[in-house]
Amino acid sequence: MTQNLATRVVRWQKSSGRNDLPWQNTRDPYRVWLSEIMLQQTQVATVRDYFLRFLQRFADVAALAAAPLDDVLALWSGLGYYSRARNLHRCAVQVMELHGGVFPRSAAVLQTLPGIGRSTAGAIAALCFGERVAILDGNVRRVLTRVLGFDADLSLAAQQHQLWEQATLLLPNRDLQETMPRYTQGLMDLGASVCSARKPTCADCPLAKMCVACRLGQPERFPVRTRKQKRSAQSLWLLWAQRPDGSVWLGKRPVPGVWAGLYCFPLFDSRAALDAALALHQPLVSHDLQPFVHVLTHKDLHLHPVCVELAKSDPGWSDGGWVSADTWPALGLPAPVRKLLGST
Repeated sequence: MTQNLATRVVRWQKSSGRNDLPWQNTRDPYRVWLSEIMLQQTQVATVRDYFLRFLQRFADVAALAAAPLDDVLALWSGLGYYSRARNLHRCAVQVMELHGGVFPRSAAVLQTLPGIGRSTAGAIAALCFGERVAILDGNVRRVLTRVLGFDADLSLAAQQHQLWEQATLLLPNRDLQETMPRYTQGLMDLGASVCSARKPTCADCPLAKMCVACRLGQPERFPVRTRKQKRSAQSLWLLWAQRPDGSVWLGKRPVPGVWAGLYCFPLFDSRAALDAALALHQPLVSHDLQPFVHVLTHKDLHLHPVCVELAKSDPGWSDGGWVSADTWPALGLPAPVRKLLGST
């Protein structure tokens, strides 16, 4: 099965896989790394424009490492999961300082860099350097568990380890410089386009004849993960303070925490706490905006914006400062804050 599967995936990728994405058809580890980080938890359609903008601003790892973190976060604004951007910058700095500006060629060394886990390291090493190493991102995990009929619970570390071992056994053995990039990309493409989480199109899959899940007629049984992280909810009041000249009060959020490292309105856990912050002021205008929900990976934020206009130039708050309408668009802002400001 091993080489038959690899051969089918490589052949299918050449004829039917994705070959027109802006981070494809290159063995530049900087571009592959950037795309892999951006694609974590994010759809290709969303990543495409961000990827191109990043390359325009940071053409290579040296440019990214030399940039202030605030510039990186500003360009990342709206893409979400901002720890990725912070780790992206840290990683670029370490590539420059520890590796002379050259990405390591092995997955084992790549994993020592910030923000690069086992699967991302494998993708860079396989796609760029032809290393015989497996990946197990969400798409590939789904493809392989279905083909193998792997029904062990992947919420358990021991079962994840077993799947990694089987994924490694399935890797190509010949012409690795050619086959490893094709095979790796092919598995990702299959998971994204054919072997989807719901209603996979098994009739179009090159692995259908050897796929256990297809034979059982139950592809959606796989992968198995019984322990799911519980969702939580949090209510936050946003103090949208502005002056008559249109400038707004923004402060950098602490790390760690919600929207860590981004510029944001002052946040409060209750309306009473927000009112206390305004106790010494007489707002010229004050009104509550319609509350809304902002969805994070495992948490729903119930946001309550309160818009006030202050006459005093210095409200006496310890964190932040007034930012003009010409300046805030270039800052790293949480998506809900950027959306609110864009409505003015």
